Amino acid sequence: MARVRTGVRVVGAVLAAVLGASLAGCSSTGGKRAEERAKAAEAGRPAVSTPRWTFAMITHAGDGDTFWDIVQKGAKEAAAKDNINFVYSHDDQAQQQAQFVQNAIDQKVDGIIVSLAKPEALKDVVGKAVKAGIPVITVNSGSAQSAEYGALTHIGQDEQIAGEAVGTELAKRGRKKAVCVLHEQGNVGHEQRCAGAKKTFATSGGVMENLYVEGTNMPSVQAAVQAKLQADPAVDSIVTLGAPFAPTAVKAKDAAGSKAEVDTFDLNESVARDLKSGTLGFAVDQQPYLQGYEAVDLLWLHRYNADVLGGGRPVLTGPQIVTGAEAAELEEYIKRGSR
Repeated sequence: MARVRTGVRVVGAVLAAVLGASLAGCSSTGGKRAEERAKAAEAGRPAVSTPRWTFAMITHAGDGDTFWDIVQKGAKEAAAKDNINFVYSHDDQAQQQAQFVQNAIDQKVDGIIVSLAKPEALKDVVGKAVKAGIPVITVNSGSAQSAEYGALTHIGQDEQIAGEAVGTELAKRGRKKAVCVLHEQGNVGHEQRCAGAKKTFATSGGVMENLYVEGTNMPSVQAAVQAKLQADPAVDSIVTLGAPFAPTAVKAKDAAGSKAEVDTFDLNESVARDLKSGTLGFAVDQQPYLQGYEAVDLLWLHRYNADVLGGGRPVLTGPQIVTGAEAAELEEYIKRGSR
């Protein structure tokens, strides 16, 4: 298992407790039955005899975002185990995402999993789902609004805490001036990440500025980061908020002739490779596979056994600071698409 650095040890303890409760819930019918479910899942067949319920997951993912591929992998594997018909849709435009939720309501699905990157745009439609008697779990974004909107629980990392872990790590590395690159305006989770990083970085005298870029246009992202580095040579750290943006920031740094360290949120195979080579300093892992897997499994547990996890609080899947050494330890799982 990857080592959890000091800045996030407390979060790791909370995470371990929560996941321990989750595993206990999954095996609440007895060790033998849990073992039978595991063997059935390994054989690629449903591990339960419950009805073939339909669960819909609707996220704010943009096209080609590898993070959400990992979320889907977790969700699909849990769905196969739990005899669930899993339906996935996504759009980075909040109004279209809301329409997908409405479609799921109209189709009378048995459960809905939804990310709340722009929560106000989804408040009414999530309320409609709850009123229609469809259990809802929020995932990844919107932990602050989840309970208010009537969801059973929220699964993901606390973005403020994750940001604070980044600011602490930057301070440990002796950094003095950082840029937080926000690629999706209006995403509350992204704002929380940068705000958290700025807060803890400031305790060591570090200064962090936000840089808003057009995330759907990578050449534009590179140009914006490059221009910032050329205009301000004092910047010694760049923090991107998604794995696909890290290599673009590296290109911008090289083109600007900057010595700044590039760090990022989220893992994928490219990020792991660049961590190992030293091209990137560190990454923040929120375990997206767990977000998808636990969301489906908890909906199944709720339908089957009226179980709810979290006790009114989010079920945390991160953050964890991952460096080159930890990336090497996780390489097997990263390559198979589960980290």
